[in-house]
Amino acid sequence: MIQCLLTGENGTMEKVAQPCPGCWVNVVAPTDEERAWLEGELGVLPEFVSSALDDEETSRVDYDEDARQIFVIVDYPVVGEDGAGVRPQSPLQYDTMPLSMVFLPERGLFVTISILQNEVVDDLACGRVRNVDTRYRTRFLLQMLLHISQLYLVYLRRIDRLSSNTEARLHASVRNEELIQMLNLEKSLVYFSTSLKSDEVTLNKIAQGRIIPLYEDDQDLLEDVLVEVHQAIEMANIYSGTLSGTMDAFASIISNNLNIVMKVLSVITIVMAIPNIVFGFYGMNVGLPFEGVPLLDNWAFPLLLAVAGCLVAAWIFKRKGLWH
Repeated sequence: MIQCLLTGENGTMEKVAQPCPGCWVNVVAPTDEERAWLEGELGVLPEFVSSALDDEETSRVDYDEDARQIFVIVDYPVVGEDGAGVRPQSPLQYDTMPLSMVFLPERGLFVTISILQNEVVDDLACGRVRNVDTRYRTRFLLQMLLHISQLYLVYLRRIDRLSSNTEARLHASVRNEELIQMLNLEKSLVYFSTSLKSDEVTLNKIAQGRIIPLYEDDQDLLEDVLVEVHQAIEMANIYSGTLSGTMDAFASIISNNLNIVMKVLSVITIVMAIPNIVFGFYGMNVGLPFEGVPLLDNWAFPLLLAVAGCLVAAWIFKRKGLWH
């Protein structure tokens, strides 16, 4: 999908039929024909297009002196998706995907290339982000980066609430579903932390002003972006440490519960083995206690069971510390 958008006189985002100076070309999941149009019609370098469509590409800034094109790629947060772009129902996991931006100064165009439909470009295209003007390419880039950093904060708060709810359910009953959910959230925080640190490096390169020229207003906006990214990094580290400690605590609880169950089963096995031993005497050609004694001959077996029960009870009371 390719959209050509331009900020109108009233500040709203309007669609235009063809690329024109000052417009934003939004490319989402391009087909082979659309990719050829990007390279042939707009003149975007093929290596930039290939990097933009690589989901494993890391955040960076690149500049081609011959073509005078600036290439910026950053990671943005998404709800975890499979290869077909379908969000799983359960358990929930978050991930990051690359979003690429290309400056074409000779044609006055700003191009974004993303692999999947995403919330970042949708919010900008629908006008949900204020004071956006596609004619100021550097400011538009920084506003997009600011929106990405704010989206990280929103998703991190969602992860925190989800982990708290999952932890509350684990206190009531330890089940595999909740444990898998906690594990997926821990993986999500690792993805967020890694991507945020890469984005921070990219922002620091932009802040130097050597590749992308910055004006005074741009400097203030860039500082806001850096503050948001630093806050997101700190939140991701705190939540990751807390979630990791919680997972270790629940692992210890599960291990302790298993030991208790095994102890109870061992006691039951020992108690059930005693009658089998007594019954085994009757299958052997040996004499039993009290055998041949008047009045006790018929009570020999019940007396043996009673004595065995008393011994087991005394042993249990001794282990529990109820009898000294």
